[in-house]
Amino acid sequence: MTQQRFVILAPSPVLTVTVEEHPDGPDVHVHAGGQGVWQARMLRSLGAEVTLCCVLSGETGLVLGTLLEELGLRVAAVRRDARGSAYVHDRREGERELVAEAGGEPFSRHDLDELYALTVREALEVDTVLLSGPAEDDLLDPDVYRRLAADLSGLGKRVIVDLAGERLAAALEGGVALAKVSDEELERDGLIDGPGEDADEAELLAAMERMRADGAGAVIVTRRSGTLALDADGARRVIGPEMEVVDSSGAGDSLTAATTLALDRGEPLDEALALGTAAGALNVTRHGLGSGDGEAIHRLRAHVRVEPIETDGDD
Repeated sequence: MTQQRFVILAPSPVLTVTVEEHPDGPDVHVHAGGQGVWQARMLRSLGAEVTLCCVLSGETGLVLGTLLEELGLRVAAVRRDARGSAYVHDRREGERELVAEAGGEPFSRHDLDELYALTVREALEVDTVLLSGPAEDDLLDPDVYRRLAADLSGLGKRVIVDLAGERLAAALEGGVALAKVSDEELERDGLIDGPGEDADEAELLAAMERMRADGAGAVIVTRRSGTLALDADGARRVIGPEMEVVDSSGAGDSLTAATTLALDRGEPLDEALALGTAAGALNVTRHGLGSGDGEAIHRLRAHVRVEPIETDGDD
């Protein structure tokens, strides 16, 4: 089988430093992180080739460039002399404690023009493009997502987004094949009334219908009690296996990545969601975000249930 290839827009990768306990003293781990990076790691775990389109800033960018290539990623980067995104976590007591966090400087017009151009250039070589969010809200104008979604869709590419807030609204206006969001993000953006984890299923489905009307071919909403999906064939509830949680961070990004991979090879949404849910479930058992054993994910897929949901519009 030909190796699948993807392009991910990951505007601002994050340099992550984590301190863990070790019998001989503190153990320091340095990694590349951020939403797009974790999605790329999962796609690599499943055997795909990934090009990451990003901006690498200053000293942190120099380190990130090497770390990304060590992950087996092809990096198409705008390099600039500016402050980049980074954080330091202390996990010696078991839980993540934030020690320090640095936000990146907003992109200049030149930075944005270069990032846009290289993303379009790389996207022309693949069938599916995944647009992920930046580390900070003010790094780039949300309208970039509208323009990219419209331009890439117009070029015949499958555009998948894992966004929230103004960036999600902008991408929907441009038109996307699939939009993924969490119930917590819907609550934060005022798109549902109640707390995300307690939101009525009908309320979530109504929000998803609005997102489809706004420009999404299909919508996925992740939540603790099971993922919801909606497309032209109707609504579904996806129930994954219960796993002992080591670290839940990155589970949603793993789900997005594996679902994207299955859709790219022509699988229907139900089958794609089963693979994505298996990837997210396995990811919570690991400290490595967006990581997992590809064979284990494919086997775990058999333990995922996808159930149709009857709505008022059903016969």
